[in-house]
Amino acid sequence: MLRINSKERPYWREQAKEFGFGFHTMYGEPYWDESAYYQFTLEQIERDLEEPTEEIHQMCLEVVDSVVADDYWLQKFQIPETMWQPVLDSWKSREPSLYSRLDFAYDGNGPAKLYENNADTPTSLYETGFWQWLWLEDMVNSGAIRRDADQFNLLQELMMARFVELARQQPGQTLHFACCKETEEDRGTVQYMEDCAKEAGLSTAFVFMEDIGLNSKQEFTDLQDRPIRWMFKLYPWEFMFREEYAANLTKAKVNWLEPMWKSLISNKALLPLLWQKFKGHPNLLPAYFPDDRHLSELGDYVIKPIFSREGANISIVEQGRQTLRVEGPYGDEGMIYQAYHPLPKFNGSYTLIGSWLINDKAGGISIREDQSRVTQDLSRYLPHVIL
Repeated sequence: MLRINSKERPYWREQAKEFGFGFHTMYGEPYWDESAYYQFTLEQIERDLEEPTEEIHQMCLEVVDSVVADDYWLQKFQIPETMWQPVLDSWKSREPSLYSRLDFAYDGNGPAKLYENNADTPTSLYETGFWQWLWLEDMVNSGAIRRDADQFNLLQELMMARFVELARQQPGQTLHFACCKETEEDRGTVQYMEDCAKEAGLSTAFVFMEDIGLNSKQEFTDLQDRPIRWMFKLYPWEFMFREEYAANLTKAKVNWLEPMWKSLISNKALLPLLWQKFKGHPNLLPAYFPDDRHLSELGDYVIKPIFSREGANISIVEQGRQTLRVEGPYGDEGMIYQAYHPLPKFNGSYTLIGSWLINDKAGGISIREDQSRVTQDLSRYLPHVIL
């Protein structure tokens, strides 16, 4: 695994405008960064990332199966009691999933270590599935990268195939896509997914989360008052469970992407249970709840709120002293403790790898860099190649 300095394509910003990549720069700072790229061997991808991703995903599903009907664990996961039965029903009926992203610390040597599972609303899908592939094609065609270069990137192909499969289970239904207003990155992600669904032959529509209504039949509706029967929402279940409309989630008869059972594995309470069930697995880090008697076995550790997103409210404790803390809105819901395994550092930046799954199959990776040891929403995105 190498970090290779590279020259930017002189026209990429104009190309980004043409392809609707409006969030390549955020708050005046670069988000997309092609001043360098990461190079992997095929063995590193297949042995160290692809295979563990699929194995860990299956381990996560085993955790769901043990948690979903257990009141004690549902409380630990902070699932509201009113949602226990709907979550169980969602799992028992095997409501279909679309995608997930596992975040790993990996430096090219030894087992990748799982940080967390972004199983409900992972972003950077557009950059991963489309934009970095376009970058590779341009770089190969210009001679800047060898012709035999490849990329671990089947995301778009797998996602379109999955949409076709899902559409067969929802014959004749329109798939609504939704995200919140004033989030350009989320809107870009959802637009990309909707484009893929259209390309796969689906009927689609878009509505902002804030514009979803409720009709006299207790059905969710869009701005044209059409009932929503099937929806992909880039909005976390833990938020939806606590909205005013939570009581309508089961009455409205919507087929959700992601399904309600995903609320269990997008939750960092997953991490201590993975360690309980698969203690010593080479890709896992020791993790515990605050009341676990084994917590004292940790040396340096990271404190993570179970609902934290984009690095918010993460604390790192080394030799009994807090050495880093990220501010944010999370923490009241409870915390977990995970052994501190620092991200590898390349050229002064800490590097995190996101490994994507579509329909339980590993489909590609994304790479984020930051000067901080905690990867956050504005951390830079860099492309990769396989040589």
